Amino acid sequence: MSGSRVLVLNSGSSSVKYQLLDMRDGGRLAVGLVERIGESGSRLKHSPADGESREWNGSVPDHDAALKAMAAELDRDGLGLGSPELAAIGHRVVHGGLRFTEPTVVDDAVLAEIERLIPVAPLHNPANLTGIRTAQALRPDLPQVAVFDTAFHTTMPESAARYAIDVETADAHRVRRYGFHGTSHAYVSRETARLLGRAPEDVNVIVLHLGNGASASAVRGGRCVDTSMGLTPLEGLVMGTRSGDTDPAVIFHLMRVGGMSADEIDTLLNKRSGLIGLCGDNDMREIRRRVDAGDERAGLAFDIYIHRLKKYIGAYYAVLGRVDAVAFTAGVGENSAPVREAAVAGLEGLGLAVDGGLNAVRGDGARLISPADARVAVAVVPTDEEMEIAAQTYALVNDSGNQNLT
Repeated sequence: MSGSRVLVLNSGSSSVKYQLLDMRDGGRLAVGLVERIGESGSRLKHSPADGESREWNGSVPDHDAALKAMAAELDRDGLGLGSPELAAIGHRVVHGGLRFTEPTVVDDAVLAEIERLIPVAPLHNPANLTGIRTAQALRPDLPQVAVFDTAFHTTMPESAARYAIDVETADAHRVRRYGFHGTSHAYVSRETARLLGRAPEDVNVIVLHLGNGASASAVRGGRCVDTSMGLTPLEGLVMGTRSGDTDPAVIFHLMRVGGMSADEIDTLLNKRSGLIGLCGDNDMREIRRRVDAGDERAGLAFDIYIHRLKKYIGAYYAVLGRVDAVAFTAGVGENSAPVREAAVAGLEGLGLAVDGGLNAVRGDGARLISPADARVAVAVVPTDEEMEIAAQTYALVNDSGNQNLT
């Protein structure tokens, strides 16, 4: 295989994010976003590594038009899809069920299985499929690789993955804990080991992916043994608009006493809960501003968020038995010093602490924020899901099989 470039596509219901990477050095040749697909006022933002960023507004009726617009912008930079340097296209696919445990070259059987999984990922898998099929039409000769959010979590033991409900019912409807944000947890756990100067196989890490969506994972020796999201991305931590862990009987109560429909409760728990439901804001920067100004409602929302976070840190400490590092990542994890400080406050008995000065310093790279003599390292590790997708894609199609590309 002569090509060294990988195009990464993340196709959402009304958007396509893309990055073109050169796997020889991990450099980004172009980054872009097509948003509001199928809506009025569609927009494309495109930023080549060598040149001025460009923005285009117009009609983008569907994903086919979106990818053709992306291809035209890449052509303008001499980076077109027809280049022999393009080795493969890597696609983020949210749900791979139990079948897909690693990146997979797409064929008709793979497409059929991704489609079969739509009932457990109705918001994501259809858009992911559309992106793959559109890319196939543009470059039918090029390997298309699906990289699954759920794959990293397929190493969970059954004791962590099973819900305690009737086994026959669970199996009939594929009800189990799958986990999400897997590319981020894989990348960050590996980069944390690298930061510590150790091999991933020798390190136990609790990864806290804290963005508008948030999840935690317990990673033992490079393999996930537990994660906070479950059948869907609703379970687990308090998130921007999602409730996280809730007594299942709340749903029955709202149906019987509140007269709410299943769709109304779905909207409540996914879009009107979490931080926005508690205080009306889902931006941690604004919540902290309100907390500092003495806003009690924002203060309670922050305390609930931190309380849930501490519970998962403690639970995963127990699951792992030995913890070498706790790694904060994603938008909130990488940028909110108050969240990091509060999350480990009072956990000194577990060997966890942050150095106030180190924690306050903003930086772009992976860094330790714990005292030098801390028993457990506390780290900030910027996630790079696109690089992880590109690396897995390139390793799969590269004859050398070299997976150490990040």
